Amino acid sequence: MKKNLISVIILALVMVNLVLTAILAFSIIPQTKKSNELIDQVCAAIDIELEGGQNKNSAAVPIEDIEVYNIVDSFTVNLADSGDGKKHYAQFSVGLSVNTKSEGYKTYGGGEGLPELVAKETIIRSEINTIVSSYTEEAFNADGQKAVKEEILEAVQDMFGGTDFIIGVNFSSVGTEAH
Repeated sequence: MKKNLISVIILALVMVNLVLTAILAFSIIPQTKKSNELIDQVCAAIDIELEGGQNKNSAAVPIEDIEVYNIVDSFTVNLADSGDGKKHYAQFSVGLSVNTKSEGYKTYGGGEGLPELVAKETIIRSEINTIVSSYTEEAFNADGQKAVKEEILEAVQDMFGGTDFIIGVNFSSVGTEAH
């Protein structure tokens, strides 16, 4: 008799467990789907933000259609205070990648030496100085200066009407030091 009573109790507990599991499954699965959709939307927004500073046309420009305009003098820029009590500065040279097949290339005097860029070099240098000086040493060096390059690219593209004329910013001879 005891064995049958224990079997009945076990069977009742198994049935209660099955019912509660079914209730949980039907109440949690819809919420999980909604959470997954929200996560997908956030990931898409982050992905858009990460790609925001890049010109989508630059990947499609063949290398033979790219001309590089190297700003003659190198830069020495004081970096933002990082709180360690030292003054940090960055030294680098900048080159701008120009799409020779864009309308902007014709508009802004494309050709030997890119005369329009030469005429606007002081403004371009000033913008680059302003952007770089807002970064700390750690932020400047993060991810191979990617954020700095993207911000400079966006500013220079805005300067030239947001066209696909300037498609990239390149650093060479990059170094940071502290005093």
